[in-house]
Amino acid sequence: MVIEFHLNVRSGVSPYLQLVHQVRQAMRLGLVREGDQLPTVKDVVSRLAINPNTVLKAYRELEHAGLVAARPGVGTFVTTTLSDASLAAHGPLRRDLQRWIAKARQAGLDDESIEALFGDTFRSATEAGVA
Repeated sequence: MVIEFHLNVRSGVSPYLQLVHQVRQAMRLGLVREGDQLPTVKDVVSRLAINPNTVLKAYRELEHAGLVAARPGVGTFVTTTLSDASLAAHGPLRRDLQRWIAKARQAGLDDESIEALFGDTFRSATEAGVA
């Protein structure tokens, strides 16, 4: 399977938006490419135990954004890419982040604390014009 969805019920983000964000993230990371088929609505519903309308809403939003196209009776397919030339830099940056996460764990931070620290630092850097 090209992408495997997951939901975080504590995130405060609606399930359909979580699906949209996961597809967009997979596209940015080059995990899904033009021509790849997204999981069928039936597959997503059975894996996540969510309403089919939630998946359909996510896929419609992606289609409206011009990122995917539904082919009746066949499935939903990626029609473009969001990754760019910077994709080559992902490997070294991923290793740096993995080291940072290891240091955060050694300092006693749990998953939620790590996410909160990263998110707050990212927002602060963006607001300061650093990122």
